[in-house]
Amino acid sequence: MDSIDFLFSLERLGMKFGLENMSALCAALGHPERAFRSVHIAGTNGKGSVTVMVETALRAAGRHVARYTSPHLVRLEERYVIDGREVSVTGLRDALNDVQRAVESLMQSGTLTALPTFFECATAAAFVLFRDARVEIAVIEVGLGGRLDATNVVSPVVTAITSIDFDHQAQLGDSLTSIAREKAGIVKPAVPLVCGPVPLEARAVIDEVCAERRAPVVHVTERLLVDRGMSTLTLALPGRHQRDNAAVAVGVLDELSRQGASTPDAAIRSGLTDAAWPARLERVAYRGRDVLLDAAHNPAGARALASYLEEIGWTRVTLLFGAMRDKDAAAMLRPLAPASAHVVCTTAPTPRAATAAELASRAREVMPHGIPVDQIDDPSAALEQAVTAGNPIVAAGSIFLIGPLRDILR
Repeated sequence: MDSIDFLFSLERLGMKFGLENMSALCAALGHPERAFRSVHIAGTNGKGSVTVMVETALRAAGRHVARYTSPHLVRLEERYVIDGREVSVTGLRDALNDVQRAVESLMQSGTLTALPTFFECATAAAFVLFRDARVEIAVIEVGLGGRLDATNVVSPVVTAITSIDFDHQAQLGDSLTSIAREKAGIVKPAVPLVCGPVPLEARAVIDEVCAERRAPVVHVTERLLVDRGMSTLTLALPGRHQRDNAAVAVGVLDELSRQGASTPDAAIRSGLTDAAWPARLERVAYRGRDVLLDAAHNPAGARALASYLEEIGWTRVTLLFGAMRDKDAAAMLRPLAPASAHVVCTTAPTPRAATAAELASRAREVMPHGIPVDQIDDPSAALEQAVTAGNPIVAAGSIFLIGPLRDILR
């Protein structure tokens, strides 16, 4: 079986938490995760944005740097970026060949009793790619949670938590304290943690874990941008919330500088003003309509999106919405209701997606009386229906919807 086909065949296994498989897989591969310095970034929202800002700044400083993010919008290789360029399909296939051979050997020896998951193998491939490219620093985004996430086999030199809010409660717990404890699982003994603005109960947990592990913790807000003379910068990534993410990125880069990976202020500014991160409040034109694409996939993300719509004065939009079955769709739709004049619900092209009919039912409960709510399973047909409404279009709810839509729009 082709190695990329092998990887996608593992999607049927779903998610699994625990580091036993990942540790065995890394050992069989010769511990590629130890071949470079790593920065490990967790958070409910904003971790991808911070990952990209930090990686862009390090690259501007002349570092040989890589980043690993998830999920991808359209192409698997989007997850793996070295020196600002996605890896080639050939290079990814070669790395996955190594992973596939290691998995087969571990299964034959009985070291593994069950196949690793898609994410475990995808993450192992990142480590192989970065080792083989002799990367100096890799910026690694946590997949889900932190403590038991497959990425948590790295030994980072700096860690970060961008935000804490409700998401993935089935896996992380149904309180902010339990979610914070899972995300604080990335904290390593004596390794500094940079923490963005979080609720007080989450901060208490994070401080407790850092104290237990004697890890210095630096709490930052956008005030750091003022202190560093960067408050007037126009960030590459739009939205008020990105200023807090930028502060986390600056805090991470400052910690790296203290450890000898000096990043001049000019490079830090470049990281904030040049970072490219598609489908995060990304504005495009389609058939004479303004379209805003946003990967908001939980209530906190929807609130940030609603805040941005208010900021730019979009008060009557057609909301094109698709979400996963395990998400609180009503809590996502509620903050978007005041700006919505029309809603088109659709089914994202993944088995995990809620159906258009399920989402439409939630939307009719949440939207003000008289707001039309359509349900169209096919995303491309749903987009065409949104165009006919004559309003600016906001597409949101899941990266698994936004990726395919972005492909159509481009």
